[in-house]
Amino acid sequence: MLYRRFGRTELSMPVFSCGGMRYHYHGQDIPDATIPEANQRNLEATISRAMEVGINHIETARGYGSSEMQLGKILPQFDRDKLIVQTKIPPKDDPKVFRQTFETSLDYLNLDYVDLLGIHGINTEALLDKTVGAGGCLEEVKKLQQEGKVRFVGFSTHAKPELIIKTIQTNQFDYVNLHWYYINQTNWEAIKVANQYDVGVFIISPSDKGGRLYQPPQKLIDLCQPLSPMVFNDLFCLSHPQVQTLSLGAAKPSDFDEHIEGLSLMDQIEEILPPIIQRLENSAIAALGKDWYETWQIGLPRCEQTPNQINIPVILWLRNLALAYDLIDYAKIRYNVLGRASHWFPGQKATNVEALDLKPCLKNSPHADKIPALLADTHQWLNDAA
Repeated sequence: MLYRRFGRTELSMPVFSCGGMRYHYHGQDIPDATIPEANQRNLEATISRAMEVGINHIETARGYGSSEMQLGKILPQFDRDKLIVQTKIPPKDDPKVFRQTFETSLDYLNLDYVDLLGIHGINTEALLDKTVGAGGCLEEVKKLQQEGKVRFVGFSTHAKPELIIKTIQTNQFDYVNLHWYYINQTNWEAIKVANQYDVGVFIISPSDKGGRLYQPPQKLIDLCQPLSPMVFNDLFCLSHPQVQTLSLGAAKPSDFDEHIEGLSLMDQIEEILPPIIQRLENSAIAALGKDWYETWQIGLPRCEQTPNQINIPVILWLRNLALAYDLIDYAKIRYNVLGRASHWFPGQKATNVEALDLKPCLKNSPHADKIPALLADTHQWLNDAA
């Protein structure tokens, strides 16, 4: 395992973290007795394997159902000084409720303290204010730090780069969990600001939200040779020293293997990555056209500026991925989350877009004339059961 300094925390962070969304049994709190023994054994084997290979950062959240409770059966078996444990709590209107929620997490984890506490989902201005404003949740976190129950505080986010940067610039956070990987590099400016503030950078879900790379289409497999798409994405992310750790949402012990094998190629990054990146760019240009590839994002409105709150940038991005790399299953899954995920993945599908006048909101786009037809075509192509 390789390790990197995790910003101002000074923690020696493994470049892979053991994310806690996939190995647990249930997405809601359930009685302990209802958890199948086989599932618990698998979870414990997964954590043991992570520790065995040097992945000592175990990440979970209060919102991950039975994850914390199940982890609480295995974490106390390890040397506490060798563990880096992170959980996440969403902002609350009442800081007392925030504390109660945290105490539940700590009880479930069966620990005296967590190394990292993330404010889960600072995705809007209102949620930022609930966190850092007067009487906000961060005041309660500081009390928890004084009591020795929390070492460092960070935040996770699915927000636009501008809000992520604003949150980092409050200088109240030691680290950030955000999305950034080859197919979605929009948060790069936020990562650069995080580095300026010495804030640790944790990449959320690079293998799943980064393209469901554990089930890649043949076209992407061919483009990424001699690497697998998943190892390519790992090395692409880790080739940037501004990034310290990538979350691996392991569902079973063997899910770490391919990632770990890829680390042996870290010293060859400068030779291996450029030809692959060039092939990926060439494929996108061939499928989309050079002008569209270079300019499609210019002048696009946010979903709140669009009739029916259609998320035009996301829809066109998904269309691009499906055409350029055959990431059709991924595009369908993400497209059909629109309208169902609130501030975690905001905006709506392009339903009945033909009946809407998009000219005013597209006035700054060089492709205003053709985007409505592209949206209608994409909806017909990707729309499916949620």
